[in-house]
Amino acid sequence: MANKYLAAILSFFIPGLGQAYAGNVKKGIAYFLVAFIAVGIVGGIFVDSVLNSFYYIIDVLISVYAAYDAYLMAKD
Repeated sequence: MANKYLAAILSFFIPGLGQAYAGNVKKGIAYFLVAFIAVGIVGGIFVDSVLNSFYYIIDVLISVYAAYDAYLMAKD
């Protein structure tokens, strides 16, 4: 049984890690890829741009939602 607070913390810092910890590795990989593409690749294109701030906000929103989802997935 996964600790729901630990799952949420893991997913906040690395989206998808909490889902994998809670037992759904495929969902964890999907969250990680979405976060990586949204911030890692697309955010890297707009370095020193106004849009760069937008991608950091998107990253935080993805992290918060991933943490919430991991919290709901984990059964304490």
